[in-house]
Amino acid sequence: MLPLAHRLRDGSDFRAASRGGRRAGSRTLVVHLLVVDDDSGLRVGFVVSKAVGNAVARNRVKRRLRHLAREHLRSLPGSAVLVVRALPAAAQASSADLEADLVRCLGRVSA
Repeated sequence: MLPLAHRLRDGSDFRAASRGGRRAGSRTLVVHLLVVDDDSGLRVGFVVSKAVGNAVARNRVKRRLRHLAREHLRSLPGSAVLVVRALPAAAQASSADLEADLVRCLGRVSA
């Protein structure tokens, strides 16, 4: 589970990161990163639509992504908004595939 201080819950922050941040995509994920100037810290949000599957599949994907993102928080800028959007292929992907895609996308947006 992500600490409360790192959770993104405001819709306007999701929109700002999606529209104004850097974007990188893979077969299973699309990652948006918006570096901000304030000292709010790093916040992470997840978007898993009904296209991914039923509620069980969506929740499983969200849990796996939260766990993987928590492990990679240190590699990101100190004050940023990260949005991870799951694509339908994420429901059938293994955790190793999700992690590889996440690391690859994070490397591209933070470079």
